[in-house]
Amino acid sequence: MRVKVSELKRLASKAIKYYGYDDKETKIILDILMYAQLRGNNQGIVKLIGKGIPKSGKAGKIKVLKQTKLSALLDGNQNMGMVVVTRAMEIALQKARQHGFAIVGTNNTCSSTGAIGYYADKIAKKGFIGLVFAGSPETVTTHGSYEALFGTNPLAVGIPSNKEPMVFDMATSAMAYFGLVQANTAGQKIPGDVAYDSKGKLTTDPAKAMEGAILPFDRNYKGAGLALIVEALCGPLVGGGFINYNNPRTNWGNLIIIIDPKLLVSKNTFKQNITKLINRVKRAKKQPRVKEIFVPGERGNKLTQKRLRSGWIEAENNLYRQLKKVAEA
Repeated sequence: MRVKVSELKRLASKAIKYYGYDDKETKIILDILMYAQLRGNNQGIVKLIGKGIPKSGKAGKIKVLKQTKLSALLDGNQNMGMVVVTRAMEIALQKARQHGFAIVGTNNTCSSTGAIGYYADKIAKKGFIGLVFAGSPETVTTHGSYEALFGTNPLAVGIPSNKEPMVFDMATSAMAYFGLVQANTAGQKIPGDVAYDSKGKLTTDPAKAMEGAILPFDRNYKGAGLALIVEALCGPLVGGGFINYNNPRTNWGNLIIIIDPKLLVSKNTFKQNITKLINRVKRAKKQPRVKEIFVPGERGNKLTQKRLRSGWIEAENNLYRQLKKVAEA
């Protein structure tokens, strides 16, 4: 159905507060969910239905466990992942402004960080290169297996230019877990080559896939290798859970790295050359029936701008009804 963007935001805000978050937390979570929703990313308001994202009764103050002028490690203390990683990004930006580089890890969160392209985009808009990695509980298998071992383990890179930042955001899995949730909510099948059921057979049933395992994004060893690398960065490096160790279901880990281009070249030169690079890619010879070549993040930016200009957005019927039910509870 077609819904006003303002109405969707209003319902989402009420739903977030229903789950126990204060005004500041609600604003953070809403911004991140709407970033995804406006771009057509499945990390949006689907997170507010079903089990939803209730604030943990164990949530306490976010703690800095370790800190240097270039780094910090945060104990999320069972707070919402989006709130903790936003704090990590703020600390990393402060350090990068002072020293040109920052690396900040988080552990002990118990929920999704949302679309991590959001953080990479924010960092790039400040003129820095941002690398963001996110861990999560075991839902993805490795090449040659059907056992769930890794999280969907997304990574995002934001690079500033003289125009909009170039933002690459991908899960290392063939489908994001909330893509399964979204398909299940809508009563839709999933592609036949993205997930196994619990017996190791390929399935098009999202409910059976949630009981089994998602494949790596390329259904091959390269995707599995990349998923393992993100698992290492968001598990052992930051004290997060990983493959049955350190309670991965309640101890999600994340990592942010920020680089100031001026460590190597002037910022203006870097941004000018990135803009030249983007423009050259967009001028590449096109295959038949291809109208435009996009660089990472561009398609989502255009869709967002279109929806904000019109004030309307499409929302799947069941999803909208369930969101309204939570918001009005």
